[in-house]
Amino acid sequence: MVFKTDKNITASASKLRGYIGNTFKDHFLLHNHYENNFIYSYPLIQYKIIQGQASILGIDEGAKLLKEISSDITELKLDKTYDVESKIIYESDVDVNTSNEVYHYKFITPWLALNEKNFQKYKDLSSYKESKVFLNKIIIGNILSMSKGLGVIVNRKLIVKSRLDPVTVKYKSVDMKGFTGEFKVKFRIPSFCGLGKGVSQGFGTIIPVYEER
Repeated sequence: MVFKTDKNITASASKLRGYIGNTFKDHFLLHNHYENNFIYSYPLIQYKIIQGQASILGIDEGAKLLKEISSDITELKLDKTYDVESKIIYESDVDVNTSNEVYHYKFITPWLALNEKNFQKYKDLSSYKESKVFLNKIIIGNILSMSKGLGVIVNRKLIVKSRLDPVTVKYKSVDMKGFTGEFKVKFRIPSFCGLGKGVSQGFGTIIPVYEER
């Protein structure tokens, strides 16, 4: 669901998540909390701010919920109030699974690959090649985690090839190392889904790269 607002949005996706989650507190999928406990699974609702435009991705039950609440969202109270002039809903069925075809993806928001544990391992690597192999394994792990959360069984080995560049981003008000770039893998991932940390807040959002054949 893409929002057309009266002005470009300058707030973060976490602000969007906070506003929608507080507005519709009874729907735990919107904020990933149930009875004061955080739900540690792949989020079926993901909030994005891309080029000044707000959007919310819903998967499976999340998609149904977005349709239910869409007419009730007339403004977005973030860093300021944005009037919602219109909403566009795009819907598609995607077979999320391994493939015989190589798919090429691009991160359009920074990918947060590293947590406290693997950040230290990453820092200790001595060569570019080691770093690349390490990050490729994390992408594979992220795909497997997403698959598990969506109930998809991955029954073959995945191999990732990537071109990644480090960037510094703020996550929960803390500076963290993120990555931009592209990767290829024999796996179908829906457009605008996220991988890695902070997926519900718009990090690690991917789109397919279509190559000339």
